Amino acid sequence: MATTTSQARTVLERFPAGSPRGSWPTEEYAAAQRGQGMPDARVVMDLRTDQFLVITDTATPPATERYP
Repeated sequence: MATTTSQARTVLERFPAGSPRGSWPTEEYAAAQRGQGMPDARVVMDLRTDQFLVITDTATPPATERYP
């Protein structure tokens, strides 16, 4: 029997998968977020919406990140 755990994740930004540069803009954004103190910012692919997402496991980003 497989079990799953629900984990809070926050989508920091969305990028279209059809971009001419592919996932590069998404990877660059995730790297910038890691440089600004979000060490778990990473890129995932949302197949349903055909988008690359930058996500973090924290419930909400710091206020300075949401409202620069």
